[in-house]
Amino acid sequence: MDFGTLKQLIHDRRSVRKFNETPVSDEDLHELIDCARYAPSDTNSQTWEFIAVVNRDKIKAIEDMTWDELHKRAQAAEAQGLAREARMLLKSFGPYATAFSDAPALIVCLATPYQSKFREKIFDPIGLVEDDVWREEGIKSSCLAAMNLMLAAHAKGLATCPMTGPVLLAEARLREFLGIDQTRQVNMVIALGYPAEVPGKLPRKEVDEILTIVR
Repeated sequence: MDFGTLKQLIHDRRSVRKFNETPVSDEDLHELIDCARYAPSDTNSQTWEFIAVVNRDKIKAIEDMTWDELHKRAQAAEAQGLAREARMLLKSFGPYATAFSDAPALIVCLATPYQSKFREKIFDPIGLVEDDVWREEGIKSSCLAAMNLMLAAHAKGLATCPMTGPVLLAEARLREFLGIDQTRQVNMVIALGYPAEVPGKLPRKEVDEILTIVR
């Protein structure tokens, strides 16, 4: 693949929130995770795991628990005199937090504990950093793998939408529902399927706004 082709693939990827009913095959799921696992990671720690939910009833249950927690937050905000913010939470954020509702597959991205020979033999003995830093390292690498997955999906004609709404709102219930071990961090969920519609290209900051070259 030449640079122009790769750049076009990256530029054309969209976050899609409307999917048709075509299921995602097990073969495609394996292919996507095969691409995800080749992401870089801190000292090749490969701090990622994935749960692919392809049962529509289970996806609906995750949507329902997310909305349930949203309504609880809205009620709490209203009780504090924040009725306007409560309405905005439900009307504006709610659809974004549950944009996986009609997707045929939902990928739950996990970050596993960071472990390496460097941590075991050097970092931990000298107390290099607090344990929370290692949790962050796991999340960082998991995010890189998630990007690989989404670009691979786009290359196969599939669409994705990464979301943290269910994690922010209903992580405890999501953990219990899917049997996720407490040693794993829930990073994000990714809606996956064939697009029913593709949104237009959103504006991006200019390169000169975000790039500093130090000479």
